[in-house]
Amino acid sequence: MLILFKRNLFSVFLALSAGLLASAGIASASERGFAPIPVNYSLLEPPRFFTRSNDVSQSSPVKIEWSGYVGLEARIFPDDPLFPVQQGDSSSIAFQPEYYREWNDGRSSLTIEPFLRIDSGDDERSHADIRELMWLTVGDDWELRAGVGKVFWGVTESQHLVDIINQTDLVENIDGEEKLGQMMIDLSLIRDWGTLDLFILPGFRERTFPGMEGRLRTPLVVDTDQANYESSREEKRIDYAIRWFNLLGDWEVGLAYFNGTSRIPQFVQTGSVLTPYYALLQQSSLDAQLTLDAWLWKIEAVSRRIEGEYSSALTGGFEYTQAALWDSDVDLGLLVEYLFDDQGTLALTPFEDDVLFGARLALNDIQGSELLAGVIQDLDSDTMAYLLEASRRIGDSWKLEVEVRLYDNVATDDFLYAFRQDDLIQMELRRYF
Repeated sequence: MLILFKRNLFSVFLALSAGLLASAGIASASERGFAPIPVNYSLLEPPRFFTRSNDVSQSSPVKIEWSGYVGLEARIFPDDPLFPVQQGDSSSIAFQPEYYREWNDGRSSLTIEPFLRIDSGDDERSHADIRELMWLTVGDDWELRAGVGKVFWGVTESQHLVDIINQTDLVENIDGEEKLGQMMIDLSLIRDWGTLDLFILPGFRERTFPGMEGRLRTPLVVDTDQANYESSREEKRIDYAIRWFNLLGDWEVGLAYFNGTSRIPQFVQTGSVLTPYYALLQQSSLDAQLTLDAWLWKIEAVSRRIEGEYSSALTGGFEYTQAALWDSDVDLGLLVEYLFDDQGTLALTPFEDDVLFGARLALNDIQGSELLAGVIQDLDSDTMAYLLEASRRIGDSWKLEVEVRLYDNVATDDFLYAFRQDDLIQMELRRYF
């Protein structure tokens, strides 16, 4: 019955996507255009036209902008939880305003972006954070940032191995895309041979985890109050990182090195709970993307040293985009990626020998309608994880986002086995201002 439900659910979404194609006016044609669509489909940042600006005076060089959103979210879990104490369906409200101030003819700025969520089903998911509190000053060939901020590295879709500056806000989303703000000093040197970023990262952020009543959690609850560290300075240790990035013809290449506390904890069972242990990490990484007409070839690779042990991991693949599908405004992208970690079943992620098959649909309409669907197949077992993300603007200030996650045939030794009863349908309606 459960497998039938999942297949029917995906059939519904396939039918919806077919309806979207029909509504876009797709007709057969003898000529087809090909062009890559942007890799970044993230909907985390509000569109610019949602921003309200206030110039202090016509003669003043100071510029002030207020923006942000309020979101209402519903989480539906079709299956009963593994443990009676866990909640079923839940709802929450999120608030993320942004204050932006610019002066000195645009060469200096201040950005403040707090975040708050109140959740009905899990006390640990009700939390607040400073996503950004960043001062920026710009020179002719350099930029200096200081404060709390977020930095993203990576090119692949299924996971971001090289994205290590910020800690994951796991209670927000299990996909690892949501990040906590990180204290930092970032000096960017902009040269003809590329951009060199030098990071000093004081203060460590522990990963968030669902509580006893939360869904998408391990059988034993993670007790964040008992976190242990390899470093004697614990969360007060200062980390550092360096990254070089450049455009080389059709290539975009990034090389980075990180030395500090690992953002991914190991776990030690202490009685009836799991205690996170944060080891010291030295990580070298490569991220690269090659653009060839309708093809995007991507790779992320890391080499890690933790407690004297070396390991490596990579994610690589391609995205092929058929633009103006059948002389319409619709773009269709096909994605294939391979995910590998030489730690095997000891890896701290679910993906040690897996492959992603996916498709991205962009209607390119005034509502910005987009849909991404995919499945990750474990090559060592029959475990399959399905994903669907869709979004559409409603008017000038509203946006609806839908996310579906399903798990099938999860092997008992698979990292995802703890989530086998946690199929999820999530909907969020956001009001931007």
